[in-house]
Amino acid sequence: MLDRILPKLKATGHRVLLFCQMTQLMTIMEDYLGWRGFMYLRLDGTTKAEDRGELLRKFNSPESDYFVFLLSTRAGGLGLNLQSADTVIIFDSDWNPHQVTVMRLHLAIWPSSHMSSHAFGNVLF
Repeated sequence: MLDRILPKLKATGHRVLLFCQMTQLMTIMEDYLGWRGFMYLRLDGTTKAEDRGELLRKFNSPESDYFVFLLSTRAGGLGLNLQSADTVIIFDSDWNPHQVTVMRLHLAIWPSSHMSSHAFGNVLF
């Protein structure tokens, strides 16, 4: 499913935040994104605090070529400004209905922008 939706999002100029709970899954996603030729950045629990700001600047830059920002749900997203993204995807093999709340947070984070959200895992919305 992801292989069908990401090329369409890329072709129509969208920017994607892709959340994963497990870093091993993020590594697999990196292989996939590289194979597809999608430019991406990754932020997880091992990312140094001083590197986070640079990753955000790269993604949010108006001339940025980065299409996907891979984020670990456990990396501590407090204070991350990723307003240049307009699509949120939660991709998780251990999907939890509580994460619907996380998807709805985009309304609080980006109240004045058009944002779409998708969840992939054991349950598909």
